[in-house]
Amino acid sequence: MRKLIASTFVSLDGVMQAPGGPGEDPTGGFALGGWTFPYWDEVMGRSMKGLDGKDRELLLGRRTYEIFDAYWPYQPADSEIAQTLNAARKHVASRTLQQLGWQNSTLLRGDVAQAVTALKSEAGLDLQIIGSGNLIQTLEAAGLIDEYNVWTFPVVLGRGKRLFEADARPMALRLVDTQASTTGVVLSTYEPAGEVPTGTFETIEPSAKEKARRERMARGED
Repeated sequence: MRKLIASTFVSLDGVMQAPGGPGEDPTGGFALGGWTFPYWDEVMGRSMKGLDGKDRELLLGRRTYEIFDAYWPYQPADSEIAQTLNAARKHVASRTLQQLGWQNSTLLRGDVAQAVTALKSEAGLDLQIIGSGNLIQTLEAAGLIDEYNVWTFPVVLGRGKRLFEADARPMALRLVDTQASTTGVVLSTYEPAGEVPTGTFETIEPSAKEKARRERMARGED
């Protein structure tokens, strides 16, 4: 079965809305679009695996698809990322779109979790979600995401759509790779690791015998 990998940019407080530009997604009155731009450096440019669609099929929500469709087909012919994204096979989850203009794009019909489960069972390249917050949350709740590629930027946005909202399914994650850019962006890869383990740092109450021993020691009798 091929993997489903979710890649996204997030702020330190978990917001993933409109990372690329002011007009990208102003819903909810979000006015800080483009918050990733000042932090870009060569380290990030060399670490685009999982965000450039190379050797993977794309899985996109409606809004991310529309943003990409309005941008990547019109980039210079020598842009490697544009070439890769334009050529990649794309699966689009939408209840409102009736047709897709971006080459190699196909609509997912019916229940998205069932459709993605079917895609994962097919032979082919791994599936790559880019952005698409609502889609990530739907597939995370269904336990379908196998890897999270998260770039955490050193900025607090305070409000906006988050990678994990308040109703997210609790789970543990295992860090499998990490590096930092020169601008303080932490590039991390996680895999789901089952249920959240818990424990305690509370002091265990000593037994009556142990209490008596400590009291004798305090009096110098032991």
